[in-house]
Amino acid sequence: MHIKENLSKLKKQFKKQDCLLIAVSKTKPVSDIQEAYDAGMRHFGENKVQELVDKQPQLPEDIRWHMIGHLQRNKVKYIAPFIHLIHGVDSFKLLKEINKQAQKADRIIACLLQVHIAKEESKFGFSEEEILEMIQLPEFAALENVRVIGLMGMATNTDKEAVVRAEFAGLKKLMDQLNTLDLLGGMALKELSMGMSGDYQIAQEEGSTMVRIGSAIFGERNYG
Repeated sequence: MHIKENLSKLKKQFKKQDCLLIAVSKTKPVSDIQEAYDAGMRHFGENKVQELVDKQPQLPEDIRWHMIGHLQRNKVKYIAPFIHLIHGVDSFKLLKEINKQAQKADRIIACLLQVHIAKEESKFGFSEEEILEMIQLPEFAALENVRVIGLMGMATNTDKEAVVRAEFAGLKKLMDQLNTLDLLGGMALKELSMGMSGDYQIAQEEGSTMVRIGSAIFGERNYG
C-alpha cells in the first residue's frame, strides 16, 4: 500500500483543486494515519468517538480532527476539547449539547448542519423545513460556543449520476438560500461537506468545499 502515491493520484483527479481533502481514517491504524500525515495530510475524519479519542493522543498535535459520523449527545464531552469540525449535527438538542461542552472546554466549536438529501431513510439529517425553523429560534441565536459554518450531506447510494448530482445541487441551493435570510446571527455559511470516494468529482462540480475520502487513500477498510 502506498498512501503517498494514492494521495498524489487523488489530488490530480480533483475537479476543484481548492476543495479540502479530509482523509477518512476510520478503522485504520495509527501507523497509516502517520504515513498520510508524513505525506502532508492534516485533516482526518473519524466516525466513532471511541476510536477518535483513542487515536488523537497518539498522533501529532497539529492534526485537525473531523467528526464525520452520527454523534450521540452523551459522547460530545469526550471530543469537545480538541475536535476541529463536527460534520453531522442533525438535531437542535445535539447542537445545544455541543455548545454546553464547548463552554466547559472554553472553546468555540465549528459545526455543519447535516441535511437529509438522500432517498434512503437510514441516513440522518434535518429537512429543509427543520433547519429554517431552528435558525429562527431565539435559543439558536443564544448559542455562543458553537459556530455553524455550513452544511453536510450524503447522497443516495446509486449508480445514477443524475440522482446524485441533483441531491448535491439541492444542498448547494439550500445553503445559498440560507445565506440570503440574515437569520444566522452574522454567521455566513461557507462550507459544503459533500462527496466521498465514489462521488467526490460530482460533488466538487456542484460546489463542494470539502470531500471525505477513505478507501481511495488507505485502501479497502478492515471491519475485523
